[in-house]
Amino acid sequence: MKQYFIDFFNYNDWANKKLFESIRQLPDNGEAVKLFNHIITAQNKWLNRITKEKDDNAIAWFDKMIPADQLENVWSDSINNWINFLEKCEDSDLETEVSFQRPGNEKKYSVKIRDLVLQINYHSIHHRAQINLIIRKQGFEPPKTDYILTVIKEL
Repeated sequence: MKQYFIDFFNYNDWANKKLFESIRQLPDNGEAVKLFNHIITAQNKWLNRITKEKDDNAIAWFDKMIPADQLENVWSDSINNWINFLEKCEDSDLETEVSFQRPGNEKKYSVKIRDLVLQINYHSIHHRAQINLIIRKQGFEPPKTDYILTVIKEL
């Protein structure tokens, strides 16, 4: 299971990296940059909820805006942190419950690490689709990022 999740992160890394050039070329890239910033901060926030290195409230879902020309480097750091984390895990660690409290809410919540991994990757796919729509609306063709392109083999 662990290797499957690492492969899933590697796919999302490949797919998201294909967006950077398109985002930089957009005449109006503000919304695309904002969405990509959110992908990164959400990914960082969930990892922090596991590692508890920082106060959870110190990381917002929509944090400071990273400029378009710096997104790729910040993205690489974020995705590599997750991959490094997973590489240190055993499969059994993926069943660990992570507890957290939402800001402004007294209730406590918990979720398994394996479910966080799925959420983060699906969340990235969701926002990548929104960014692709922004690219298309501005008259450009979005890059091809289908998962099958990373695993299909010619016979």
